[in-house]
Amino acid sequence: MKVAALIARLLLGLVFLVFGLNGFLNFLPLPALTGQAGQFIDVLAASHFMVFVFTLEILGGLLLLVNRLVPLALVLLGPVIVSIFLFHALLDRAELGLAVLVVVLWAIVAIHHREHLAGIFHHRTG
Repeated sequence: MKVAALIARLLLGLVFLVFGLNGFLNFLPLPALTGQAGQFIDVLAASHFMVFVFTLEILGGLLLLVNRLVPLALVLLGPVIVSIFLFHALLDRAELGLAVLVVVLWAIVAIHHREHLAGIFHHRTG
């Protein structure tokens, strides 16, 4: 499991670093989206919301790659991954496979660091 977690952490870090940097530098050509998917992305871009998302992707990717604050990186990337997965599941199924892969990689790393994430799920009364 250690080797799988290491590979998953590095792949996940690389994916988010590359795609986060691509959001600012546009070195990977992305296909133009049409319909509701295109409208959704246009609104996110026009509102500058994607600047925040790309920054989180770069930060999370770097933390995973340098193996520092991995639980924090997982918490930062979690909502981004859910958004990516839902976008591809509901609006643009073309890249759904990559979205599922990212979910699986995140889950492998999260399971490996579950003792550090347990406090998120701890219910406190009072």
